[in-house]
Amino acid sequence: MFRYCEAKSIISKTKWSENWFGNDYNMNIYRGCTHGCIYCDSRSECYHINNFDEIHIKENALQLIEKELSSKRITGVVGTGSMSDPYNVYEKKLTLTRGALKLLNKYKFGVGICTKGSLVTRDIDILGDINQHSRVTVCMTITAAEDSISRVIEPRAPISSNRYAAIKELSDAGIYTGILMMPLLMGITSSRENISGIVEKAHESGAAFIYPSFGLSLRDGNREYLYSKLDEHYPGLSTEYEKKYGKEYICNIPDYRKISDFFKRECNKVGIINNMAEIIKLGGIKVRTQQKSFFRNFSET
Repeated sequence: MFRYCEAKSIISKTKWSENWFGNDYNMNIYRGCTHGCIYCDSRSECYHINNFDEIHIKENALQLIEKELSSKRITGVVGTGSMSDPYNVYEKKLTLTRGALKLLNKYKFGVGICTKGSLVTRDIDILGDINQHSRVTVCMTITAAEDSISRVIEPRAPISSNRYAAIKELSDAGIYTGILMMPLLMGITSSRENISGIVEKAHESGAAFIYPSFGLSLRDGNREYLYSKLDEHYPGLSTEYEKKYGKEYICNIPDYRKISDFFKRECNKVGIINNMAEIIKLGGIKVRTQQKSFFRNFSET
């Protein structure tokens, strides 16, 4: 189910563009999410999103986006997917994200997409066009190497294998694509086996990078929801979480420093980068290389 809601603005300037995939602006067309992930921080009370599992669509979204893009003196990279997945179950019919990408291309902006939605491959044609003039980065969130786990902790999102297939398709099309390996859940996805499985399948799929977080955030709202789902699917585990984390906000997995070192070694074995500064740098190199090739070809015609 979805509803429309009023919005005065959709694109905002980010305050952390230098350390989050090179994004200069942030854009969320939708509020709420249909994926049902048991750990989602956006359920936190501080965001004031009532009925989070219900999608709210900002009225006149594309008109607002065009107005805002056309009025900006400086272009840049527009990130989407920070609070609500741009490829939710309704996007296939509504095509609002696709429409927004067309506008980003029209006004020569880049894009950074964070998603669990394999539907992103539908828009490879537009991403390819944007790729000729600006940075394009697609981050596919994968927290579980095996579908049997992703079905439980991300019950209405595409299963992990479908996301890996999307990464392969994007990568083969020349789109700079990688993985957000976050969050990792103690006792569920925090094992070395799961982490090495994610890295191995990322390599097989052509992922350029993996950016990790070795734990999760817990605030009022999402903490209670997570614990209720742990009680449903992993009886007794919520008690372990309460003992370890209490009311903490940043909740790292046990031995997270050792796990982090293990993860980096696994990435180094297959040549996958995992440092944000390097991810941003290499994405920029990719854009500059493509631009040089594009203009060289143009001059030869």
